[in-house]
Amino acid sequence: MMNQPLQQYDHVIALGGGHGLGRVLAALSFLGPKLTGIVTTTDNGGSTGRIRQDQTTIAWGDLRNCLSQLANRPSIGTMLFDHRFNGDNELNGHNLGNIILYALEQLCVRPLEAIKLIRTILKIDTRIIPMSEEPTHLTALNVEGQMIFGETNVDEMSEVPSSLNLEPQVTATCEAIQAINKAELIIIGPGSFLTSVLPPLLLPAIATAISNSNAQIIFIDNLTNEVCAANKLLLEDKLNWINQLLGRNAVNNVISHAEHIDVGEFVSFFPLVSDHHAGLHNKEALATALSTVMNKST
Repeated sequence: MMNQPLQQYDHVIALGGGHGLGRVLAALSFLGPKLTGIVTTTDNGGSTGRIRQDQTTIAWGDLRNCLSQLANRPSIGTMLFDHRFNGDNELNGHNLGNIILYALEQLCVRPLEAIKLIRTILKIDTRIIPMSEEPTHLTALNVEGQMIFGETNVDEMSEVPSSLNLEPQVTATCEAIQAINKAELIIIGPGSFLTSVLPPLLLPAIATAISNSNAQIIFIDNLTNEVCAANKLLLEDKLNWINQLLGRNAVNNVISHAEHIDVGEFVSFFPLVSDHHAGLHNKEALATALSTVMNKST
């Protein structure tokens, strides 16, 4: 089997947010309970942002997206979970999945337990863990030393920030740390680099756990340029950000589609573009690429 090199691992972690992490999880869903997604919870845009404006809650959007991409289709459960309201009312633009997850939190259910309940309903074996169960926002310092508050504002910066932080600084979900401590393979990216990929690494406990891990660490680069300041980052710059947050040169392998990049022998190139969308990785090709890289590493 082409994916046999990955089947040997009992504990695989994929870390990040947005559509990128969901795509990786969907590509590796054949691993079932061997796979765990650790998800960014700093989003403050769209339906999630509107809920967070009125209520103190974590960002549910990226978690919902990962659950949605892992769910078997078609089903009534996925149709309800993905439903987005429209019309001339306050519900317009809201996603029902976000509201369901938030409602469960309001019923004093731990965010992680709410996710487990949805996983049961949607028959998802892969574990999904929020990076923190406490509300926090992404902040950045610009080149003038001014603080930029909120993920959407960070995305709109014209220059790469000098640093990123979380406000307030919160505690990493203990189950996320436990999963990292067991990990044999850790996958970082793809996704919006500054606002989806890096936020979990801003939690000291997560960064320390990854830094102390003996797992193989793979970074998956994006297929297309981002429409934000991260577009100015070369692959080498991204690795420098990751290594700086982790406190060591942690990335063992890089998967990229851009063959003109030359930063070392640890970069592998694969044709990964989906036939349906130029910005999305082909799930089968991505799984094959990860299997090929790990086969070479063993």
